Amino acid sequence: MTPEIENAFVAIRSDHGADSLSRVERMLEPGGGAARHPLQKGAKWILPGLSPTPWHDPRAHPELIPVVQALESAHPVIRDELKSAWGARREAFSDYEHYLTRQTDWQALHLYRGGAMVEEAATTVPTAYKVLEEFAVDTEKICPLLESHFSTLLPGASIAPHCDLWNFSINLHLAVDIPDGCSITVAGETRTWQEGHCLLFDYSFEHEARNDGARPRTCLLVDLWHPETTIPERRALTVLISEIRRLMGEG
Repeated sequence: MTPEIENAFVAIRSDHGADSLSRVERMLEPGGGAARHPLQKGAKWILPGLSPTPWHDPRAHPELIPVVQALESAHPVIRDELKSAWGARREAFSDYEHYLTRQTDWQALHLYRGGAMVEEAATTVPTAYKVLEEFAVDTEKICPLLESHFSTLLPGASIAPHCDLWNFSINLHLAVDIPDGCSITVAGETRTWQEGHCLLFDYSFEHEARNDGARPRTCLLVDLWHPETTIPERRALTVLISEIRRLMGEG
C-alpha cells in the first residue's frame, strides 16, 4: 500500500476501531483473502463476508428502500423526460464506454460521474437528476467510485457476458422504457424488466443483457454501495480505489 492509503487506513481505524477494516485487509491479501463463487472469477476485487447473492430483492435492504421507492414513484415523469431527451437532445447521449469495451449500439446519458453530479443533466432529465441527488447522492448511498446513467440498448444490441470489477457495490436498474424481447441474465438466471419497477443485482457475478425488441430499451442505472458494507469500509475502499486509479493514470 502507498503511504496515502496507509495513512487513511490509520485514520479510519482511529475513528471506528482496530478491526473496522479487517475485511478490506483480507481482500488485499494474496488470493483475495476468501474463496469466490465460480461465476465471480472475472471480478478483480471480492470483499469477504458479503452474501454471495446474484439477485437481490430491491426492497430487502432498508437502507435502499427510499431510493427504490423514489425512483419508482417518479417513473412516469422520468420516462417522459427521457423520451423527450432522446428525441430532441440526442447529442447528450454517447457511446457507452465500459471498462472492457465501447459499444456504439449501447448509448448512455450520465447523471453522476467522477464523484459528482453531471450538471448538464439537470436540464436534460431534471426529475431523474433531482431524485438521484436527493435520495442517493446526498444520502451517500451511491458509490462515488462509479456512476449513474440512462442505459439505452438499441434494437438488436447485446452486452456480452462479463463480470464487473468488484462486489462491494451493487447495481440498481429502474426500468424506464422496455419493449418486448429484452432480457438480462445474472449468474445463469434470466429475468425481464418490468417497466416502472427496479431490479437489483450483484454485478461481480457474470451477467449479460440483450434487446431483441423493435425499439430502444432504456434503464436508469445507479451504482450503490452494497448494503452489507460498513461506513469505515466504504471510506477505505474509496481511498484505495481512487489511489490505485491515480497511480494508473486514470484520473
